[in-house]
Amino acid sequence: MDFSIVGYFATFFSAVGFLPQAIKTVRSKDVQSLSLVTYIFLFSASLSWFSYGIYLGDIPLIATNTLTSIFQAIILFMILKEKDK
Repeated sequence: MDFSIVGYFATFFSAVGFLPQAIKTVRSKDVQSLSLVTYIFLFSASLSWFSYGIYLGDIPLIATNTLTSIFQAIILFMILKEKDK
């Protein structure tokens, strides 16, 4: 069995893990309990892992961090937008 299938499962679960929070945040616009600093660190980590994946040519690493970066960027945008109100 090709062990890279584990990478694809990790990709799916890591990336989709942020989707429910992104959907809930966009729908409710409630960001009071979300930490700006945490999401800045998570977003920075995802971008770093994405860059490392590009360097290695590792498709699961690139895919995971493309998706997580998008979902985290949505959440960060909502935090910044709604905390100003």
